Amino acid sequence: MTRLTRYVTAELLPPLLAGTLLFTAVLSFGYFFISSQWLQGVPVTLVGRWIAYQVPDTLVKVLPMAVVLMTVVAFGRMSNERELVAVQSGGIGLNQAARPAAVLALLVTALSVWLSLWVAPRANVETRGLYWDVLTGAGLQQLVGKTVDLGNNLTLSMRGYDHTTRRMTGVRLERWEAGSHQRGTLTFADSGTYENRKLTLKGYASFKVNFAAAERTLRTPGLNPLLAAGALRTAFPGVVLPDSAQATLTLDTGLSRKETLARYADAVGADAQGWAQLITALTAPGVSAEERVSARVTLNRKLALPFANLVLALASLPFALRYGRTLGVALGLALLLAVAYYLLFFLGLTLAGAVPGLPEAGVWLANVVFAVLGLSLLRRT
Repeated sequence: MTRLTRYVTAELLPPLLAGTLLFTAVLSFGYFFISSQWLQGVPVTLVGRWIAYQVPDTLVKVLPMAVVLMTVVAFGRMSNERELVAVQSGGIGLNQAARPAAVLALLVTALSVWLSLWVAPRANVETRGLYWDVLTGAGLQQLVGKTVDLGNNLTLSMRGYDHTTRRMTGVRLERWEAGSHQRGTLTFADSGTYENRKLTLKGYASFKVNFAAAERTLRTPGLNPLLAAGALRTAFPGVVLPDSAQATLTLDTGLSRKETLARYADAVGADAQGWAQLITALTAPGVSAEERVSARVTLNRKLALPFANLVLALASLPFALRYGRTLGVALGLALLLAVAYYLLFFLGLTLAGAVPGLPEAGVWLANVVFAVLGLSLLRRT
């Protein structure tokens, strides 16, 4: 039995490694091709570093396809050459012969979970930071005219950005009190810099405001000037005007510069939420119900795709035994199964939340369907 395990494992590893390298290379080339027009004159080493940062997230996406290819190619060949028949004639069942595939799929699943929840989020942040700050030099230019949430209940907007000095101009900060959209602090600044989690403003003025009090004052009939002055102090309880125009104000933000670029610079934000951020969103007090539901969906999505490695190894085995007669057919079958899974997976993501109180149902739809399909076909086989 030990010799059989070694033999089957030796059959499985080459297509697994070849599929991983092939699919990773194809996706990495796609990333480079799409962005190549903005990378002219950039040193090759920086481009290589940028592509390398994308590898963890790419691996999470391509490993299920590689597992399908591994199963179909290896077991298709052994079935075609009657090796599985010989094994079964010796009293060894298919479940024992397929055990190495299950072990490898389980190891790939564990690797994928680690990449998805701990490695890829950090690498995605580094990818966006390197792309916008170093490769293209655009920096925060993509955020001009937008209002972005920096965390810590702080929002930022700017009128301009100079990428040569990395300075923002016409900066406005808003920090509203919890549970209120009328009480908070507004800060205006001529210029500012944003490095790591430090936001430094120059030529600033801060106003603590209470617009609710101002509204009540304005609705008071027959208000006299003395009462109006008192009401004005209630509406604007704090004003900070520094003595010198060179004075600076430094604030801690909830997001770093790279995390802000990852979330807001692209039309589609980078997947930058890892285990720590998702658990915080699920357990921390003061998080809105909508944010908790979004965190539940994201966490389950980051688990469902890695577990697709196990599910697809199971689902592709009966197809390998029945149809994997040649290498060409095996490759086509592997691609067909992988594409079908991903289509159903993305369909499930669009349906997440369709079941009241159970947003995870749609996320796991593809895994459940392919697991049931694989088990039913194996029984017939």
